[in-house]
Amino acid sequence: MIIIGENINASNRSVAEAIVSRDREFLQGLARAQVTAGADFIDVNSSLGSGSIEDEPATMGWLVEAVQEVTDRPLVIDSDRPEVIEAALRRYRGERLMINSVTAQPERLASIGSLAAKRQAWVIALAMGSEGIPSTVAERLAACDQIMARLTQLGLEAEQIFFDPLILPIAVDSHQGMVSLKTLEQIKSHYPAAKTVLGLSNISYGLPLRKLINRAFLLMAAYAGLDAVILNPLDTKMMSFIKAADMLTGKDSSCRGYTRAHRKGILED
Repeated sequence: MIIIGENINASNRSVAEAIVSRDREFLQGLARAQVTAGADFIDVNSSLGSGSIEDEPATMGWLVEAVQEVTDRPLVIDSDRPEVIEAALRRYRGERLMINSVTAQPERLASIGSLAAKRQAWVIALAMGSEGIPSTVAERLAACDQIMARLTQLGLEAEQIFFDPLILPIAVDSHQGMVSLKTLEQIKSHYPAAKTVLGLSNISYGLPLRKLINRAFLLMAAYAGLDAVILNPLDTKMMSFIKAADMLTGKDSSCRGYTRAHRKGILED
């Protein structure tokens, strides 16, 4: 499973403060720690809210540069604003990268999709349109149909598209966990060449013992066909669950990854 480290995100107060103060050391420490923990990609999100909209392209460019000073691990450029993504791409020096995200909204598909196609980036596609997150599997699949048609028309291959079936907090609607899982299964059935991804922690928002819920949902999503996950890689027990999930779903040939992690002493029971 592809691990996307989520920790450099301005929605976290300490990260936002570090971005505002241009604290390279703090942010670079987060990048190094996630790489050491096993992250395959590092997500970078510089959005500080409406008050910083004019400055955000420059801020994202600075953040990309700061993180790339300490790691050659590929980045996920996390923004819904084309001008912010474009500023990040001007500073980005790696070959592989991911853009998070597009939706079925025509203007976002055209603008962000074109940037992704020009750079031949992987792209996270949210199963939603201009009306927000659909409540049913059929509506989410319809959004995926629109996204796939437009992105491939722009020049991306199905293999470069990571569909996010979306997770709503289970505390808000107890049926939404199953809607997300069934959407995930249907995406894998309809688009076998495409990939899938989830922002895992949304499922447990508002509930106690959130890590327990996140780990349980991860195993269910792995069975449903999850290819990548956005999470905190410093959660060693979660990373151990991922090793087990890869093994149990046939993605770890001869259990080599699991046994290698055991020999290194990085699995947590």
